[in-house]
Amino acid sequence: MPIEQLLLLSIIQGLTEFWPVSSSGHLNLVHLLTNWQDQGPLIDVAVHFGSLFAVLIYFWRDIVMLLKAAGNLVLGRFSRETQLLIYLVVASVPLLIAGFLLLKSGYYKDLRTIEVIAWANIIFAFVLWWCDQNPPMTRKLEDITWKDALFVGFSQIIALIPGASRSGITMSAARYLEFNRVEAARFAMLLAIPSILGLGLGTVYELVQSGDASLQSDAIFVGVLSFLTALFSIWFMMALLKRMSMMPFVIYRFILGAALLAFIYVI
Repeated sequence: MPIEQLLLLSIIQGLTEFWPVSSSGHLNLVHLLTNWQDQGPLIDVAVHFGSLFAVLIYFWRDIVMLLKAAGNLVLGRFSRETQLLIYLVVASVPLLIAGFLLLKSGYYKDLRTIEVIAWANIIFAFVLWWCDQNPPMTRKLEDITWKDALFVGFSQIIALIPGASRSGITMSAARYLEFNRVEAARFAMLLAIPSILGLGLGTVYELVQSGDASLQSDAIFVGVLSFLTALFSIWFMMALLKRMSMMPFVIYRFILGAALLAFIYVI
């Protein structure tokens, strides 16, 4: 795979994974709008796996808290922290199951089209805008309930459509449930951990089994670079959401979707 393609994929993934604009949609556009070959789902998940470490570092306090909660859970000690850990795991299960089934079915490739990405961007940009119209709310992640976890968990399945955006769907669901914007973003990023980890471990297994040294080195390269760019993008978005609404992301998605439809039907 050309080094230029690997660089572009890594930067795009790092910048868009935690913004509500669909990293998978942007990754697919790289090969759909160029003469480069489709990088395939293994490289897609590898760059996601790299951005996972950015979340672990940025939210290290939350990670330490969740690790302590896991230890307490093993010891049979229940607290608000162990409850939060359980809810995060529960909310991740639907996406992991649906993602595994979609990947094994082979239909995943049928969704990787410009038309699907365009319409998904427009439709779910509207959903993001509508859910974000709630006035500033006071609910925090620590206030999550079983109903919240299940609602967000099943909504994440929609994110398997390229262009829909996992973080965008999660933030939309959290805003609908009256979480404030910063907490909605925090929810989305912490939920990325079990989701990406589950799919990422499966990818590591497939890479090792493939015996393809070139593919393995490509996966490591894009993973490291996406980590660096993702760390910046998380910091930027969290700072942005303290000052304004989701509107910049909504506008961007509408423009991108419209431009892609024009590319398909007009140009």
